[in-house]
Amino acid sequence: MTASDSPVPPRTMRRIALASGTGTVIEYYDFFIFATAAALVFPKVFFPALGSAGGTVASFATLGVAFVARPLGSVLFGHFGDRVGRKTTLVSTLLIMGLATFAVGLMPTADRIGAAAPIAVVVLRVLQGLAVGGEWTGATLMAAENAPRARRGFWSMFGALGGSIGLVLANATFLLIGATMSEADFVSYGWRIPFLTSFLLVLVGLFVRLRIEETSVFKKEVDQRGQAAVPFVEALRSQPREITFASGVLLMVFAFYYLAVGYLIHFGTTELQLSQTTVLSIGLLAGAVFGLAIVLGAAVSDRIGRRRVIVIGNALAVVWALVLFPLLDSAGTPAFALASCVTTFVSGFAYGPVGAFMPELFHTRYRYTATGFAYNVAGVLGGAVPPLIAAPIVASYGGLAFGAFLVVLCLVSLGCTLALRETRHTAMGGAATEAVAEEAGAV
Repeated sequence: MTASDSPVPPRTMRRIALASGTGTVIEYYDFFIFATAAALVFPKVFFPALGSAGGTVASFATLGVAFVARPLGSVLFGHFGDRVGRKTTLVSTLLIMGLATFAVGLMPTADRIGAAAPIAVVVLRVLQGLAVGGEWTGATLMAAENAPRARRGFWSMFGALGGSIGLVLANATFLLIGATMSEADFVSYGWRIPFLTSFLLVLVGLFVRLRIEETSVFKKEVDQRGQAAVPFVEALRSQPREITFASGVLLMVFAFYYLAVGYLIHFGTTELQLSQTTVLSIGLLAGAVFGLAIVLGAAVSDRIGRRRVIVIGNALAVVWALVLFPLLDSAGTPAFALASCVTTFVSGFAYGPVGAFMPELFHTRYRYTATGFAYNVAGVLGGAVPPLIAAPIVASYGGLAFGAFLVVLCLVSLGCTLALRETRHTAMGGAATEAVAEEAGAV
């Protein structure tokens, strides 16, 4: 019996799940208020000299730099997570994210300090990306390495679920602030309020995380085998195939999700001329649907396997990618709401098992680094690129052309998932190859 299979009291698992989810709620709330502000405000306050179209592209580019920073953050914080421990590293990522977000709320605009404003915002966005690069992995490992094997999919999804709740909170905050002040006041100072108040949430997250213990799987690995000198190098040397294919598994999830929380907000307010209140209200609904889909996907993966659920999600995504933009072109509020909710449902269903699937692929010695790196490489390719190129492709060639691009990403995700083994019966305490399957070649 491995450390991960030792009985963990349900009360302890609930506390671990709370710590996992609470931290990601806060960090992704910080991350998403930036995405929402990038869609609604930043073109006006940080890039006014570029005009409407140029300012929008530049604004989404600042959103994208965080994705470029995320793999670097996964290696940086993964190194310490695999050597110092999961808990200490998670506290560090939470503090960095909180301070960077608070600083964005204090940032002077371009009409006051000129080009220094967008440059400073980019630097702060890089810090956010570094922090998020280490956050999801550590939060997920805290749950996955403690969870009983039979319900690991369920318990490991709380880090992802925290991201969904963070999205709902971000949209709710902007919706409330936008509804209680004029548009001029919102652009002038109202957008800063979510950034400044986020630090109160950080204090709550620190309180919760400081009360949990390091995982027994990590402590046992250190006691028995010591620590990897350079976890990233050891991971690349030992499991290059798994890292390569795992980096492609989440392309669709990231692409669909960040289209919903970034580009579609912009599309709804500018192209469809829907009110900001309407778009943010639909965003709340889409965030709730995303959370429900995560829970469903995670729970089902404990019964039929992680890989099968992810394959189903990607297959649905291939079809939906071709339907999405023709549906949006019908230019109605119900169609926009349906487009947003189905997009987040498909993404969330495939995302649900990932909190267990990714850690189960890798050895404990470098699990934090390898899982985080694969996860965040997918973030760069799937989360940063599609929202950035969506507007020019749609404007030049139409929505169906961009839908075809999404189909390619979905097919890559599908192929990468099929190239990896099923992991549902893997023992967490030991080599990643220690899988106990109920039947040979289980899917």
